[in-house]
Amino acid sequence: MDALTRRYITGEGTRESVWRDWIQHHPLPEGDVAELMRGSRTVHVVAPHPDDEILGCGGIMQQLSRRGVTIRVWAVTDGEASHPGSRRWLPDTLARMRTWESEQALRLLSVSARRDRLAIPDGSVARYEPELEAALIAALETEDTVIAPWRLDGHPDHEAAARASLRAAAAVRCRCVEVPIWGWHWADPRSGDFPGYRALAIPLDDHDRQAKARAIQAFHSQLVPDPDTGAPPILTASVLARMQRAFEVVLQ
Repeated sequence: MDALTRRYITGEGTRESVWRDWIQHHPLPEGDVAELMRGSRTVHVVAPHPDDEILGCGGIMQQLSRRGVTIRVWAVTDGEASHPGSRRWLPDTLARMRTWESEQALRLLSVSARRDRLAIPDGSVARYEPELEAALIAALETEDTVIAPWRLDGHPDHEAAARASLRAAAAVRCRCVEVPIWGWHWADPRSGDFPGYRALAIPLDDHDRQAKARAIQAFHSQLVPDPDTGAPPILTASVLARMQRAFEVVLQ
């Protein structure tokens, strides 16, 4: 595996049919949130950009909320750099819009969650890792669980957020699990890129899937092409196919 040189988020990425075929031949062990969280009273979801919390673990958050678990979503950035060069989507406009989209998505998901906005500059999370780590350490307790992006997720902000989360969890001695988001895009399981030995699939019922699909639709800024620059949607049909499965995956 040459992951350090091959984590590029370009094009349509690895097709969902490739993942589906690989998982069919390499079934992932299944678990549930009670097993996964093992008594945690608070779960902290670290979202580098608005929408990552829904894409990575929207279904898991629903299941946690139904069990009465307290959920804190850490909005690391406001996602203001998603449309570079666009006159339609200026950074200030995007910051306001994407914050509203995230809040609306949580409402559509019917999840009661505290949203902590850190306003770290989009694209610069690596520069602010110590600040993110310190904020998490101040909030975490030993019984908590942190859900962070995969440490090899491919996007620099995701990987920086993962590093800070893992260090914070280790400092407090609480549990931290990782969720692939852009990792599904760059990784090719046929090449050994994906750590299936660490993966646990959390099944989603029809209600969870439908609510997650509605929540994803709240991210209008990411779902439409930009006529100003000609850029396609950030969340293309290929991305959505990978994010709307009948299960979500955590890496333990």
